[in-house]
Amino acid sequence: MKLLVPFGTRPEIVKLAPVVRELRATGGDVVVAATGQHHDPGLTDVFHAELGVHPDIVASPGDVAARRLGDIVGDALETVASVRPDAVLVLGDTHTVPAYCLAARNHRVPVIHLEAGMRSFNPTSVEEVNRRVAAATASLHLAPTDIARRFLLAEGVAPERVAVVGNPVLDALRIVGAARRDPAQRAGVLLTAHRATNVDDPQRLAQLVQLVHDLGTQVGHVTFPVHPRTRDSLRRNGLWDALTSADVTVTDPVPYRVMIALVAAAAVVVTDSGGLQEEASWLGVPVVVLRRSTPRWEGVHAGSAVLTGLDAARALKAALDLTDPATRDRVAAMDCPYGDGHTAERVARLLHDPATAALLRFDEPDFVDREPPA
Repeated sequence: MKLLVPFGTRPEIVKLAPVVRELRATGGDVVVAATGQHHDPGLTDVFHAELGVHPDIVASPGDVAARRLGDIVGDALETVASVRPDAVLVLGDTHTVPAYCLAARNHRVPVIHLEAGMRSFNPTSVEEVNRRVAAATASLHLAPTDIARRFLLAEGVAPERVAVVGNPVLDALRIVGAARRDPAQRAGVLLTAHRATNVDDPQRLAQLVQLVHDLGTQVGHVTFPVHPRTRDSLRRNGLWDALTSADVTVTDPVPYRVMIALVAAAAVVVTDSGGLQEEASWLGVPVVVLRRSTPRWEGVHAGSAVLTGLDAARALKAALDLTDPATRDRVAAMDCPYGDGHTAERVARLLHDPATAALLRFDEPDFVDREPPA
């Protein structure tokens, strides 16, 4: 099977690198395409090098945000046509995903969706729309957890087209040897925020700055690797000086291994990132989620993650509760609910299984003199 694997953002690089390596190691013909959705080298090039997955094809969409999605779709159509893969393997919920799903189906190429079935049930979330486009176009749905599998079945996806494989972000952690630390030796707060709904809104951004001050005075020193989008918004809204006056270490985005070390050393992670929720769970670190819904319900159900939205008072209370010694130790002892670090092996076995080929075939139906299925 010849696979085309596109990625456009830092999380996609981190999660797909182990999968690409395993597929190639087991004889797969894999073409990797960098879509350019993240065009900052600090979020792309450094991760290509660090994780050892170098793109075979590099697209360069325009810098105008309003046109970038259209450019990615156009590049996807051209890439699928030139590579002529047997299937396109996409991951997650970025704009790269629907672009390549639509391009693949335009060329009658089946789609395999990894991280399938995750649902936030938030109609204002662009990522939720992207996930549902993937569900509508995929022939094979590789779900990270049983909850994700159940969401897909509830939406009418045939059971034989769904496989629970875990989340590949945990493979990356296992490969780099990320290990849990004694919770009594962890300290301070690791904070990240990059979602448009949080950092593009001046009122919510002001709440974020207030939260940094509150965390620094009541929980511990805050380390804040600032996403380029967040940095620009802080400066544009005149909040940069207020942020840097807090008990906070502000940095540019950091390399993958540095970021994982920061997570492992923190008493609590405060974030609106999805991947960090999974990484922190692997490392036994509790998480305050600066969102009011999440597609990662497993941590919420387990009590290792708390949804607060970007409400400084609510988020501070959650951080204080999660760093209470009894809660801290309970979370540190939990198994990670998102997988076991061997997702890439499961994906490779599944895609090399001859039985899978039948699931990746589709033809135009013939309902002449027949009724469609109920």
